Amino acid sequence: MNQLDALKQYTTVVADTGDFRQLAHYHPKDATTNPSLILKAVQKTEYAHLLEETVARHRTEPLDEIVDRLLVRFGTEILRHIPGRVSTELDVRASFDTEATVARAHRLMALYRAEGVPAERVLIKVASTWEGIQAAARLQQEGINCNLTLLFAFCQAVACGQAKVKLISPFVGRIYDWYKKSAGSAWDEAARAGANDPGVQSVRQIWSYYKHHGIETEVMGASFRNVGQILALAGCDLLTISPELLAQLAASDAPVQRALDPAQAKAAPIERVQYDEKGFRWALNEDAMATEKLAEGIRTFAADAAKLEKLIVAA
Repeated sequence: MNQLDALKQYTTVVADTGDFRQLAHYHPKDATTNPSLILKAVQKTEYAHLLEETVARHRTEPLDEIVDRLLVRFGTEILRHIPGRVSTELDVRASFDTEATVARAHRLMALYRAEGVPAERVLIKVASTWEGIQAAARLQQEGINCNLTLLFAFCQAVACGQAKVKLISPFVGRIYDWYKKSAGSAWDEAARAGANDPGVQSVRQIWSYYKHHGIETEVMGASFRNVGQILALAGCDLLTISPELLAQLAASDAPVQRALDPAQAKAAPIERVQYDEKGFRWALNEDAMATEKLAEGIRTFAADAAKLEKLIVAA
């Protein structure tokens, strides 16, 4: 049994890609996309027709609506290759506007319904800002499941649990990147690998907190830099993994052991935490890594969304 199949014994494996032709190789249950992955995919020859066809059919519509139609086109194509759910990210430029987030989510879901896709097969990705989390709380009450992304801080995870969101995506690799860059020449890769990786530790803390307190929000580790980070989270609810790392797992027969144990989390002395808006903003502000990576992530996705819009205009 290779490592990928072994990992699937403990964790739901999700493919992190817009390149849906690769999905058949790895048999993931779910798939996730983001503006950067869709931008990367539409620039490949084999997917260029999706952009061209979408623009040709809807050229007279507003630009933001054409973008949403393209995202849903990719989402529906991905769903043909997997048994589970696809995560589709709404415009990250609405990250600080609760009403705009709710409205954009409604439109994405309406487009999916028009394609015959049931609501339970879609997760709307929303940035884990205070405004995004409040929007997700409302959407969840309406039966629209959300995936709260760009999540770097424990306070973000707590607030998402309070909002009863369906799923969160803590970003392992970007946390690792920040601490490695911050340490500079003092960084010891071997000493900070596996269970000692700061990104891994963040997800373990969140997952244990949820399991201890019976919070039903699913935890999906994301943004991995290496296989070691993935294996150190074997047993997490879900892990979304790039095709490159899925290939590495499939090529190895090394043993895989469960790293996260629900029984241990239940037995651990973990206090319940609550955040109102003031407390959330203060806690996030006190976490330099999370503050910087959240802002950077929003800027990066916004820049890629703008590049995608330029491709649409030029098509």
